[in-house]
Amino acid sequence: MLSVMVKKGPRRGLSDYYRDLRTLMSQETSAARKFPFGKIYPILNDRFSESGSASGHYFHQDLLVARRIFFNNPVAHVDVGSRIDGFVAHVASFRTIEVLDIRPHVSNTIPNVSFKQADLMAPMDEKLENYCDSLSCLHALEHFGLGRYGDPVNYDGYLLGLNNLTKLLKVGGTLYLSVPIGPQRIEFNAHRVFSVRYLLECLSGKYRIDQFSFVDDRGNLHENAPITDTEAKNNYSCVYGCGIFEMTKL
Repeated sequence: MLSVMVKKGPRRGLSDYYRDLRTLMSQETSAARKFPFGKIYPILNDRFSESGSASGHYFHQDLLVARRIFFNNPVAHVDVGSRIDGFVAHVASFRTIEVLDIRPHVSNTIPNVSFKQADLMAPMDEKLENYCDSLSCLHALEHFGLGRYGDPVNYDGYLLGLNNLTKLLKVGGTLYLSVPIGPQRIEFNAHRVFSVRYLLECLSGKYRIDQFSFVDDRGNLHENAPITDTEAKNNYSCVYGCGIFEMTKL
């Protein structure tokens, strides 16, 4: 008799597991024993879950911005600090993308992706000024200066980062920027959360906002939402949402 060790907690699905195991073992014959049984590896919850997750900050921002880059078809797209296994992979499936990150780049070669290690809080290398016509920084700027990724602690790190993002981009180029939105605060050392009104102040005079979308606290996307004083003051009813900006550098 096979015994199954299950961690403490809900045992939902255990009876289904045993039933299916008995069925499978009864179907095995000595003539068709191509797959011997190995160690027991119960997965009890997948039968009760949905086919996948299609919500949340990263799911929506990665898909939305990749789609917008495909539509806009820039000459050169550069990313700063976004997820390699999410957004960068999406873009690399249809075009080249260069990634800048304070952390060492991955050692393996990824088709359509090139890496450059750079600290976007440090003085900008002149070679990187006016470097590209399309730039993204998704769910990364809120970390600048909090030490989470080995970066130097700097209270104004996000301002230094935003200034260098602006220098990287050519006039008339497009910046895709996303950060957490809600009542403004630092949750050290995970991230900052920005109020929408403060973000608009930081971007004023530097960019024209072409589209604003946001992911609400339930993980749902609101694409191309109008920017109004009332909604901005209320942070679009978010406590920890995600604001996604598509902007043109002035």
